[in-house]
Amino acid sequence: MSDPLRQLSLDRLRERTSEKWRTHPPDVLPMFVAEMDVPLAEPIVEAVTAALRRGDTGYPAGAEYAEALADFARERWRWDGVAVERTTMVPDVMQGVLEVLDVIGGRAGAVVVNCPVYPPFYDFVRHSGRPIEEAPLAADGRIDLDALAAAFERAAAHGPRPAFLLCSPHNPTGTVHTAAELEAVAALAARHGVRVVADEIHAPLVLGEAAFVPYLSVPGAETAFSVMSASKAWNLAGLKAAVAIAGPGATEDLARIPWWAKEGPSHVGVHAHVAALRHGGEWLDALLAGLDHNRRLLAELLADHLPEVRYRPGEGTYLAWLDCRALDLGDDPAAAFLEHGRVALSPGPAFGSGGAGHARFNFGTTPELITLGVHRMEAALR
Repeated sequence: MSDPLRQLSLDRLRERTSEKWRTHPPDVLPMFVAEMDVPLAEPIVEAVTAALRRGDTGYPAGAEYAEALADFARERWRWDGVAVERTTMVPDVMQGVLEVLDVIGGRAGAVVVNCPVYPPFYDFVRHSGRPIEEAPLAADGRIDLDALAAAFERAAAHGPRPAFLLCSPHNPTGTVHTAAELEAVAALAARHGVRVVADEIHAPLVLGEAAFVPYLSVPGAETAFSVMSASKAWNLAGLKAAVAIAGPGATEDLARIPWWAKEGPSHVGVHAHVAALRHGGEWLDALLAGLDHNRRLLAELLADHLPEVRYRPGEGTYLAWLDCRALDLGDDPAAAFLEHGRVALSPGPAFGSGGAGHARFNFGTTPELITLGVHRMEAALR
């Protein structure tokens, strides 16, 4: 199968009406929000088209999504941990995370995050009234266990039932946590009485020789939750659906998630996600090969044209975390690239502590647009 990342021209992409292509004027090259520039996998198109022809657009029901995810996990990750009876559908990953946080910690429990991290972790958690404690990542983008332990202690001081919102694989660094790292996290969480909720939306997007390790597969994670979705790997953000998975010690909590959350996903979205998980494997493999090429291309282009920008290619996702501090562009280099280069990156400060002087670059696009984006960044400095 041909690389999905090499099939659409810029003119074709500008026909799209999503956030990526409508936020900025037409002269801006958008490399920010997590949408990929790919056509949909044909099995997804067929499933959605068939549902629309049937008029099958009601409320979601049944266990098809969880069953498809269980089979995918068994095939891709050699993991049998998606027990359908310990799952529920939720509207999307972040809404699912909030519902899980409600049932395990209420609205008063503090939430720990590894910063820099996906900005909605801050936005959604704070909007719900919960305090946040940051545990900065180490300089190499990996989990710093000492910083995490200190954050757990501060979270416990806020009151009972603290939680740790784990981003795995990590956005924006692309770090794929190892089994040993996750086992250490589980042991630390148990020691401090912290419940773990893992956002594993990027799980299928692991590149090269790296391997995704489901958090619920490690010893000590029995009372944790995972929230997963096909949306990132198959570019289905507009067809919302996700699955919350409880560890074997968290089934009572799972039962308290309200019915309206379970009916929140798009029924058509569920059809799309099931088709992706069951029949989109060949397309996904072609995408992963393309993303592997693109991350290496981006590293080469930055080395040639912007050597002062530090970029450590991640092992997962299609997102690059760029350290631009040596360019002296201030806390938000993305603003300078947008104003002077007409290329839109995600502003680093939005990712919390450690984000100043950084920007996130989405390389889930054509090699030509990656090249154009770097050239525009270079031009912004002249």
